Amino acid sequence: MAEVNVQATPESSPLERIGKEGRLSVRNLLMQMRAFVALILLFAYFAVSSDAFMTQSNQVILAKQVAINAILGIGMTFVILTGGIDLSVGSIVGLTGMVTGALIHNGLILSPLNRVVYFNAWIVALIALAVGTLVGLINGILVTRFRVAPFIATLRTLYMARGFAMLSNNGATFPNLVGKPELGNTGFPELGRGTLLGLPYSIWIMIGLTLLAIFITRKTPFGRQVYAIGGNQRAAQLSGVRVKTVTLMTYVISGFCSAVVGLIITSQLVASHPATGESFELNAIAAVVLGGTSLAGGRGTIFGTIVGAFVVGVLRNGMVIQGVSSFWQMIITGAVIVLAVIIDQLQQRIQERSMK
Repeated sequence: MAEVNVQATPESSPLERIGKEGRLSVRNLLMQMRAFVALILLFAYFAVSSDAFMTQSNQVILAKQVAINAILGIGMTFVILTGGIDLSVGSIVGLTGMVTGALIHNGLILSPLNRVVYFNAWIVALIALAVGTLVGLINGILVTRFRVAPFIATLRTLYMARGFAMLSNNGATFPNLVGKPELGNTGFPELGRGTLLGLPYSIWIMIGLTLLAIFITRKTPFGRQVYAIGGNQRAAQLSGVRVKTVTLMTYVISGFCSAVVGLIITSQLVASHPATGESFELNAIAAVVLGGTSLAGGRGTIFGTIVGAFVVGVLRNGMVIQGVSSFWQMIITGAVIVLAVIIDQLQQRIQERSMK
């Protein structure tokens, strides 16, 4: 009887398998922490290369920029977690601002009654929020009820919302939105200029929305259903998840967050311009992807998006301080998004290998 010499192959060696799994876990950990690493490196670089970066005035500006990107990113995260995309967030920002400007500057014109009604600042803000949320609802209906691809549906809204913003004042700006005491519509600039405990209101709004979004994604059935839809829509539907309703609500959330940003920016500028918010969708998507949310859906966190918003904010702020052309800023931001997507794909492959 012939003897068979059996030797352990590399795949069958326990020690080598453990080593391989260890290397994969380390790589995966580094991939997951990429936003933190990028943030630390960018912050350190700009702090050393520019004396103006660490000044108090610049840090306030940076914080306001981060708040804008973070709030938009929160809404975008919900949409992308389901495997969708929302390209209309910037246009909703502009439309919301113009609605706000029109209500404060011109009031609500009731032609049949030959009257003009002016609202106080709080009601103006609520109406603007309702408009942005309604646009998000329309996006959701197009995607879920009419089965329009998210890219096409929100691209349509991008153009239409921007067009309505232009039409609202024939492409002109609504200036000096301080209101008039006799009309009872003063106080709107306080939202963008006021502070609480030394922090601008926009920062507190960002913190509040972040905590709320984290609670929703981690502690509520709705949050778990969002992840389930992004992971496997068919399986989620078979398990009883109301896929259409949940998906629609993610676009509503995105529209609401965009409206919040529109109010903040309009209040900070004390004016509204129809072009406000152009390319904001690029920054929002960059924050979400840099934060580790997969464009395929089903994987990502709100906290990661906030870190990604800080990366985008520090990068843009540092480039402005160093005098980088706005054209190059767009190119660099686009390149960062592509790099983040490539890294996300690498992370997904590493996770798949570690599961084998």
